[in-house]
Amino acid sequence: MRRHPLLWKLALLQIGFCLLLTWIIWTWGLSAERSTYFLDPADRQYLASYAQQAEHAWRQGGVAGVDEFQRQLATREDTWVAVIGDRLQSLGSTPLTAEEASHLTFMRKLDWPMSRRLQDELPYVSIEFPEHPEQGRLVLQLPERLLPSGLTPWTHLLSHGVVPTLLAALLGLLLYRHLVLPLNRLRDRADALRADDLESQGLGTPLVNRHDELGELALAFEHMAERLRQSLAQQRLLLRTLSHELRTPLARLRIAHDSRLPPEQLRQRLDREIADMQRLLEDTLDLAWLDTERPQLPTEAVQVLSIWEALRQDACFESAWDAERLPCLLDAECRVQVHLDSIAQALENLLRNAIRYSPAGGRVSLRGWREGGYWHLCLEDQGPGVAEQDLQRIFQPYQRLDSAQGDGFGLAWPLPGAPWSCTRADLGQQRPPRAVHAPAAARRLGPAQARPAP
Repeated sequence: MRRHPLLWKLALLQIGFCLLLTWIIWTWGLSAERSTYFLDPADRQYLASYAQQAEHAWRQGGVAGVDEFQRQLATREDTWVAVIGDRLQSLGSTPLTAEEASHLTFMRKLDWPMSRRLQDELPYVSIEFPEHPEQGRLVLQLPERLLPSGLTPWTHLLSHGVVPTLLAALLGLLLYRHLVLPLNRLRDRADALRADDLESQGLGTPLVNRHDELGELALAFEHMAERLRQSLAQQRLLLRTLSHELRTPLARLRIAHDSRLPPEQLRQRLDREIADMQRLLEDTLDLAWLDTERPQLPTEAVQVLSIWEALRQDACFESAWDAERLPCLLDAECRVQVHLDSIAQALENLLRNAIRYSPAGGRVSLRGWREGGYWHLCLEDQGPGVAEQDLQRIFQPYQRLDSAQGDGFGLAWPLPGAPWSCTRADLGQQRPPRAVHAPAAARRLGPAQARPAP
């Protein structure tokens, strides 16, 4: 079941954007707007001086002084004014009407925010007497000239328009970097492949290592590009190798055709050369089929000793070696779960080349050991060895080392049709006898089954 990591990344990104936008509008935006509704310090001091004058008029002139102060202040500021006591009663000669008393239900202090009320009415401000606040206070409707202006249209546009727009642009940039840039790199890589530029720079580790759908797509794309490179290189190498391998039997056929051999010998010679070319072409077709289709070959329990006996008989017949020079140190209990034809052909190639490069009187032996559920098979000979830089290359199809230098297998088809690969090859050039260890054969071929010989 797919977890859709890219979906969750995008969902979290959008949720975070929505939460951040909400926080900015309702917290930062409202806080900035609220801060514009407070009175300036100079205006506060200006209104506080009126409260001091009201207290002075009450203490010096009593009711008459309060009436005179209210009349002068109302005329000066063109607003409603009242001086009240501790029980919200008027300290002047005229009592408060019901409507005027309703103004006292919600009075604001100087350090409170000021804004128009629901009926578009200016707020009422309560200012205590500075010297004896318990004796009374000044209440007046805030003059319109002192009312804070609040948010200007430009400030409102900045907090509720520009900032959210910048956040949306930032979200778009993040989405672009996370989605569109990788897709652009994939498109450029596809264009390079379309232009037959198989050696162009890959997509890079950051994109391939992404743990989401785009990372999987990049990994699959790189695998496809690598397969294309390998297929093209293998086709070129195949053409070169075929031209080289077919040249020798064709030359022998030409010599046989021009010779004056008896008809029977000529027929045998032609049959042998034709059989060699046919085997070469069949091996090529088999290897191409295995490389293209990558089938799951059927496996069976095989006794390694029986395979070696059959290979030894053929090798002794072709090379005139004595069987004692090709010993097998494995017993009948060595059984592996393998595809029979593949392991037989691989061992045959290794054996033929070991014989070809062995010195006079040399020996080639097969031994092995078991580790857990796997067998390690080791082919030892007394040849000159393989250069360290060629250890991995000799296990690739169509490879031939420079036999003139005496340091290679001379393999045209080292491991044709083998459904496994050698992950570690210890082919020492420093020592005789040379040991060939192919642990991956047993590892990839399947778990060994140790059974008594039938």
